[in-house]
Amino acid sequence: MKKGKRFNAATANIDPLKSYELAEAVKILKENSKVKFDETVELSMNLGVDPRHADQMVRGVVNLPHGTGKSVRVGVFATGDKAAEAIAAGADVVGADDLAEMVQKGEINFDRCIATPDMMPIVGRLGKVLGPRGMMPNPKLGTVTQDVATAIKNAKGGQVEYRVEKAGIIHAGVGKVSFDVKALAENIRTLVDAVHKARPSGAKGTYIKRISLSSTMGPGLKLDVASALAGDAGA
Repeated sequence: MKKGKRFNAATANIDPLKSYELAEAVKILKENSKVKFDETVELSMNLGVDPRHADQMVRGVVNLPHGTGKSVRVGVFATGDKAAEAIAAGADVVGADDLAEMVQKGEINFDRCIATPDMMPIVGRLGKVLGPRGMMPNPKLGTVTQDVATAIKNAKGGQVEYRVEKAGIIHAGVGKVSFDVKALAENIRTLVDAVHKARPSGAKGTYIKRISLSSTMGPGLKLDVASALAGDAGA
């Protein structure tokens, strides 16, 4: 396969066999960004787990200290005072049966979904629509709650949900190329630390096998795992 000039230019200063220290990797990633839009910085973690087994599932949420740089639309299933609270907190879509009907039709005008506990019988019927999109509200992730204002604030303020895929890989956006090196490094360490602490009981051997960093249009760089965990006293 013939590689284009832009790809060759982007990889000219990357050693595919090297595991880069975090700060160096972020710096290279920023220098290599030549497109006309603010690329998302994406982290991929290869874990030593088999998520087909319940005791090896890795899933959670984490608040990135510098946010994601992405505008997040929030949909809330609530009625009465809680619906009013959601609207006041900045929810983009609020409803109950009417919102469920829209979702069933494929009109999903939100990126994150929050629900009050009393709405779950309605939301539960939407599992086949919201589930495959990773948008089903879950009390363990703080998206089934009476405190809808805090949930909305977290969702819009840089909260990232992570979930291991069938192949044992976690993908997540950790900011924008326009962020400075320190901010991106702190976001990355926060996510890696959260996944590290979420090690399931069934994981055996090496838990975090590989970490790579890339931008939307750029090539990936292998990260030195220890440097990504530098802020963790237990690493």
